[in-house]
Amino acid sequence: MDWKYYRPTFTADSAPEIPTGVMVGGAWSGHRRFAYDIVRFAKPKTIVELGTFYGTSFFSFCQAVQDARLQTNCYAVDTWQGDQHTGQYGHLNIYQAVHSFNSRQFSAFSTLVRSTFDEALALFGNNSIDLLHIDGCHTYEAVLHDFRSWLPKLSPNGIILFHDIIVKLPTFGVHVLWEQLSAVYPHFQFAHSNGLGILFPKGCPEPFKTVIANQSLLAKHYSR
Repeated sequence: MDWKYYRPTFTADSAPEIPTGVMVGGAWSGHRRFAYDIVRFAKPKTIVELGTFYGTSFFSFCQAVQDARLQTNCYAVDTWQGDQHTGQYGHLNIYQAVHSFNSRQFSAFSTLVRSTFDEALALFGNNSIDLLHIDGCHTYEAVLHDFRSWLPKLSPNGIILFHDIIVKLPTFGVHVLWEQLSAVYPHFQFAHSNGLGILFPKGCPEPFKTVIANQSLLAKHYSR
Protein backbone atom coordinates (compact mmCIF):
# COMPACT_ATOMS: atom_id res chain seq x y z
CA MET A 1 0.00 0.00 0.00
CA ASP A 2 1.42 3.36 -1.07
CA TRP A 3 -0.55 5.33 1.50
CA LYS A 4 1.67 7.68 3.49
CA TYR A 5 1.09 8.93 7.03
CA TYR A 6 2.21 12.54 7.26
CA ARG A 7 2.79 14.61 10.38
CA PRO A 8 1.49 18.01 9.30
CA THR A 9 1.48 21.27 11.17
CA PHE A 10 -1.97 22.80 10.84
CA THR A 11 -1.59 26.56 10.62
CA ALA A 12 -5.23 27.04 11.61
CA ASP A 13 -4.32 25.90 15.12
CA SER A 14 -2.42 29.11 15.72
CA ALA A 15 -4.81 31.45 13.91
CA PRO A 16 -6.01 34.14 16.31
CA GLU A 17 -9.44 34.21 14.64
CA ILE A 18 -10.14 30.49 15.08
CA PRO A 19 -10.91 28.95 18.51
CA THR A 20 -8.17 26.43 19.21
CA GLY A 21 -10.61 24.16 21.01
CA VAL A 22 -12.69 23.77 17.86
CA MET A 23 -9.66 22.80 15.81
CA VAL A 24 -8.09 20.32 18.22
CA GLY A 25 -11.00 19.20 20.39
CA GLY A 26 -14.06 19.31 18.15
CA ALA A 27 -16.11 16.51 16.62
CA TRP A 28 -14.07 16.58 13.38
CA SER A 29 -10.65 16.93 14.99
CA GLY A 30 -9.92 13.22 15.03
CA HIS A 31 -10.12 13.06 11.23
CA ARG A 32 -7.82 15.96 10.39
CA ARG A 33 -4.73 13.85 9.77
CA PHE A 34 -6.71 11.54 7.50
CA ALA A 35 -8.19 14.50 5.62
CA TYR A 36 -4.68 15.80 5.04
CA ASP A 37 -3.35 12.41 3.97
CA ILE A 38 -6.19 11.59 1.56
CA VAL A 39 -5.65 14.86 -0.29
CA ARG A 40 -1.95 14.17 -0.66
CA PHE A 41 -2.72 10.60 -1.77
CA ALA A 42 -5.55 11.32 -4.23
CA LYS A 43 -4.29 14.71 -5.50
CA PRO A 44 -7.79 15.95 -6.39
CA LYS A 45 -8.11 18.87 -8.79
CA THR A 46 -11.29 20.18 -7.18
CA ILE A 47 -12.39 19.85 -3.55
CA VAL A 48 -15.83 21.00 -2.39
CA GLU A 49 -17.05 21.00 1.19
CA LEU A 50 -20.72 21.37 2.10
CA GLY A 51 -20.89 22.68 5.65
CA THR A 52 -17.74 24.25 7.06
CA PHE A 53 -18.38 25.94 10.44
CA TYR A 54 -14.93 27.11 11.63
CA GLY A 55 -13.09 25.05 8.99
CA THR A 56 -11.65 22.13 10.95
CA SER A 57 -11.97 19.79 7.98
CA PHE A 58 -11.71 22.38 5.21
CA PHE A 59 -8.47 23.88 6.42
CA SER A 60 -7.02 20.38 6.75
CA PHE A 61 -7.68 19.86 3.04
CA CYS A 62 -6.19 23.27 2.29
CA GLN A 63 -3.11 22.57 4.37
CA ALA A 64 -2.39 19.46 2.31
CA VAL A 65 -2.85 21.36 -0.95
CA GLN A 66 -0.47 24.06 0.20
CA ASP A 67 2.19 21.76 1.63
CA ALA A 68 2.24 19.50 -1.44
CA ARG A 69 1.93 22.43 -3.87
CA LEU A 70 -0.95 20.71 -5.61
CA GLN A 71 -2.82 22.26 -8.52
CA THR A 72 -6.09 22.06 -6.60
CA ASN A 73 -8.99 24.44 -6.13
CA CYS A 74 -10.85 24.25 -2.81
CA TYR A 75 -14.38 25.53 -2.17
CA ALA A 76 -16.20 25.79 1.16
CA VAL A 77 -19.98 26.16 0.81
CA ASP A 78 -21.94 27.33 3.84
CA THR A 79 -24.39 30.04 4.85
CA TRP A 80 -22.51 30.35 8.16
CA GLN A 81 -25.87 30.85 9.86
CA GLY A 82 -26.28 27.45 11.53
CA ASP A 83 -29.03 24.83 11.35
CA GLN A 84 -31.25 22.75 13.61
CA HIS A 85 -28.35 20.63 14.83
CA THR A 86 -25.62 23.24 15.25
CA GLY A 87 -27.98 25.95 16.43
CA GLN A 88 -27.95 29.48 15.05
CA TYR A 89 -24.52 31.11 15.04
CA GLY A 90 -25.96 34.50 15.94
CA HIS A 91 -23.35 36.95 17.19
CA LEU A 92 -20.36 34.60 16.80
CA ASN A 93 -19.26 36.07 13.44
CA ILE A 94 -17.91 32.71 12.34
CA TYR A 95 -17.87 33.62 8.66
CA GLN A 96 -15.73 36.69 9.35
CA ALA A 97 -13.24 34.59 11.30
CA VAL A 98 -13.03 31.90 8.62
CA HIS A 99 -12.81 34.49 5.85
CA SER A 100 -10.02 36.37 7.60
CA PHE A 101 -7.84 33.31 8.07
CA ASN A 102 -8.59 31.87 4.64
CA SER A 103 -7.73 35.16 2.94
CA ARG A 104 -4.43 35.37 4.72
CA GLN A 105 -3.33 31.74 4.41
CA PHE A 106 -4.98 29.98 1.46
CA SER A 107 -6.55 32.59 -0.85
CA ALA A 108 -4.45 31.53 -3.85
CA PHE A 109 -6.54 28.40 -4.27
CA SER A 110 -9.35 28.49 -1.69
CA THR A 111 -12.76 30.13 -2.09
CA LEU A 112 -15.56 30.57 0.44
CA VAL A 113 -19.03 30.34 -1.10
CA ARG A 114 -21.54 31.92 1.25
CA SER A 115 -24.80 30.39 0.04
CA THR A 116 -27.09 27.43 0.47
CA PHE A 117 -25.90 24.15 -0.98
CA ASP A 118 -28.61 24.20 -3.64
CA GLU A 119 -27.69 27.73 -4.72
CA ALA A 120 -24.06 26.69 -5.12
CA LEU A 121 -24.86 23.82 -7.49
CA ALA A 122 -24.81 26.13 -10.51
CA LEU A 123 -21.17 27.02 -9.82
CA PHE A 124 -19.89 23.53 -10.62
CA GLY A 125 -20.12 21.54 -13.81
CA ASN A 126 -21.12 17.90 -13.93
CA ASN A 127 -18.28 15.43 -13.34
CA SER A 128 -16.03 18.21 -12.03
CA ILE A 129 -15.57 17.55 -8.29
CA ASP A 130 -12.93 15.02 -7.26
CA LEU A 131 -13.42 15.17 -3.48
CA LEU A 132 -16.77 16.14 -1.94
CA HIS A 133 -17.31 16.45 1.80
CA ILE A 134 -20.98 16.43 2.88
CA ASP A 135 -21.40 17.75 6.43
CA GLY A 136 -24.48 19.96 6.46
CA CYS A 137 -27.82 19.42 8.15
CA HIS A 138 -27.83 15.85 9.47
CA THR A 139 -31.45 14.79 9.06
CA TYR A 140 -31.93 11.83 6.75
CA GLU A 141 -33.93 13.90 4.29
CA ALA A 142 -31.33 16.67 4.18
CA VAL A 143 -28.28 14.48 3.70
CA LEU A 144 -30.08 12.33 1.11
CA HIS A 145 -30.99 15.50 -0.78
CA ASP A 146 -27.39 16.70 -0.65
CA PHE A 147 -26.12 13.36 -1.93
CA ARG A 148 -28.60 13.17 -4.80
CA SER A 149 -28.17 16.83 -5.76
CA TRP A 150 -24.39 16.79 -5.80
CA LEU A 151 -23.73 13.30 -7.17
CA PRO A 152 -23.89 14.49 -10.82
CA LYS A 153 -21.16 17.00 -9.98
CA LEU A 154 -18.79 14.25 -8.81
CA SER A 155 -16.10 13.17 -11.25
CA PRO A 156 -15.59 9.56 -12.36
CA ASN A 157 -13.77 7.82 -9.49
CA GLY A 158 -14.61 10.82 -7.30
CA ILE A 159 -14.75 10.51 -3.51
CA ILE A 160 -17.48 11.57 -1.07
CA LEU A 161 -16.85 11.96 2.66
CA PHE A 162 -19.71 11.75 5.17
CA HIS A 163 -19.19 12.76 8.80
CA ASP A 164 -21.24 11.57 11.82
CA ILE A 165 -22.04 8.16 10.33
CA ILE A 166 -22.30 6.50 13.75
CA VAL A 167 -24.31 9.21 15.55
CA LYS A 168 -27.81 7.93 16.34
CA LEU A 169 -29.37 10.85 18.17
CA PRO A 170 -32.98 11.86 17.45
CA THR A 171 -33.34 13.53 14.02
CA PHE A 172 -29.82 12.44 12.99
CA GLY A 173 -30.09 10.35 9.82
CA VAL A 174 -26.60 10.22 8.35
CA HIS A 175 -26.09 6.72 9.79
CA VAL A 176 -29.20 5.49 7.97
CA LEU A 177 -28.10 6.85 4.61
CA TRP A 178 -24.58 5.54 5.16
CA GLU A 179 -25.90 2.04 5.80
CA GLN A 180 -27.84 2.22 2.55
CA LEU A 181 -25.01 3.63 0.44
CA SER A 182 -22.27 1.43 1.88
CA ALA A 183 -24.31 -1.64 0.97
CA VAL A 184 -24.08 -0.62 -2.70
CA TYR A 185 -20.83 1.25 -3.32
CA PRO A 186 -17.13 0.64 -2.57
CA HIS A 187 -16.20 2.34 0.67
CA PHE A 188 -14.24 2.33 3.90
CA GLN A 189 -14.99 3.97 7.21
CA PHE A 190 -13.77 5.01 10.64
CA ALA A 191 -15.70 4.75 13.90
CA HIS A 192 -13.81 7.33 15.96
CA SER A 193 -14.75 11.03 16.19
CA ASN A 194 -18.42 10.39 15.39
CA GLY A 195 -17.49 8.26 12.40
CA LEU A 196 -16.34 9.13 8.90
CA GLY A 197 -17.46 7.36 5.74
CA ILE A 198 -15.46 7.40 2.51
CA LEU A 199 -17.57 6.47 -0.51
CA PHE A 200 -16.75 5.79 -4.18
CA PRO A 201 -20.15 6.00 -5.92
CA LYS A 202 -18.77 6.40 -9.46
CA GLY A 203 -16.04 3.81 -9.37
CA CYS A 204 -13.05 3.08 -7.19
CA PRO A 205 -9.58 3.80 -8.59
CA GLU A 206 -7.03 1.02 -8.26
CA PRO A 207 -4.87 2.70 -5.58
CA PHE A 208 -7.87 2.95 -3.28
CA LYS A 209 -8.75 -0.72 -3.65
CA THR A 210 -5.57 -1.49 -1.73
CA VAL A 211 -6.46 1.15 0.85
CA ILE A 212 -9.89 -0.41 1.34
CA ALA A 213 -8.29 -3.82 1.79
CA ASN A 214 -6.06 -2.35 4.51
CA GLN A 215 -8.61 -0.08 6.17
CA SER A 216 -8.13 -1.72 9.58
CA LEU A 217 -4.53 -0.47 9.57
CA LEU A 218 -5.67 3.05 8.78
CA ALA A 219 -8.36 2.92 11.45
CA LYS A 220 -5.82 1.85 14.05
CA HIS A 221 -3.47 4.66 13.08
CA TYR A 222 -5.96 7.52 12.89
CA SER A 223 -7.94 6.58 16.00
CA ARG A 224 -4.87 6.99 18.22
